[in-house]
Amino acid sequence: MKFSRQTTLRSQATVTGVGVHSGRPATLSIGPASIDAGYIFVRSGLDGGDREIQANAKSVVATELATVLGDSDGPLVSTAEHVLAALRGMGIDNATIEVDGPEVPIMDGSAAPFVAAIDQAGIREQSAPRRFIQVLKPVRVSHGDSFGELRPYTGGFRVEVDIDFANPVIGQQNYSLGVEPEAFRREIARARTFGCMSDVARLWEMGYALGASFENSVVFDDERLLNAEGLRYADECARHKLLDAIGDLALAGLPILGAYRSMRGGHKLNHSVLTALLADRTNFRVIEAEPARRAVRGHAEAVTRLAGGMVAPAYGPDMS
Repeated sequence: MKFSRQTTLRSQATVTGVGVHSGRPATLSIGPASIDAGYIFVRSGLDGGDREIQANAKSVVATELATVLGDSDGPLVSTAEHVLAALRGMGIDNATIEVDGPEVPIMDGSAAPFVAAIDQAGIREQSAPRRFIQVLKPVRVSHGDSFGELRPYTGGFRVEVDIDFANPVIGQQNYSLGVEPEAFRREIARARTFGCMSDVARLWEMGYALGASFENSVVFDDERLLNAEGLRYADECARHKLLDAIGDLALAGLPILGAYRSMRGGHKLNHSVLTALLADRTNFRVIEAEPARRAVRGHAEAVTRLAGGMVAPAYGPDMS
């Protein structure tokens, strides 16, 4: 489906699993939200009652092992990036995400189970026009030998990822994608989280990765892939890093019109670039999509379409 108006879910869908770091069981439900709501996380099962938080760049409280959202009372939900990637990748503007534990369930390590939940819930077009953040000038952040950059791009939203791991089995990989629902579903959604066995053992000693297994992670030693079923894509690691970037950049609050490139990046770098973009209003503007018009009196009105079938935005006054 191609929408110039905002979208939400028709109904609610639920998945269950365990948190990759906590090892605790978790149930997550995604459902409808109102126009301009964005992504709302609801943490249920707390002694003091449910806590609700808007998923945006300001709600990020940690990025070391995953993207963690929280507020002044502390962390609320960890490992939010895969469900956020699924929502943004499938073109959902507004959704409520309820989780009954401290961590989004890792499922099979990819975004595919969340895409399946979106399919089950269905997508509903809303009455308001879709809004975008259009990147107006390049914004670049470097961390050592890593960098990330958002730059203007006329073709919609594009993500380019380069990785370079000392582990010889992973090595150097790259992948790029114009992000729209069918390409996300086909090329990115099934790419799983990955790591090296030596890192997993270290995380276990620190009390992390308690839910990690060969059922939800791609694991390498110094010589080979350890998963018996093999890889889903030859460059699955690069594709998963791209998936993570889509999820992290979904915290912009609106779909981005621009191109993002990361070199040796991760959650921290993705968040740093997004924060730098939003810190200066001369870096971007908020624009609306203009609905396609029917032909009038036999004369078809010309419209310029963005990647993914979206019509060109109407360049009105800045909106917040």
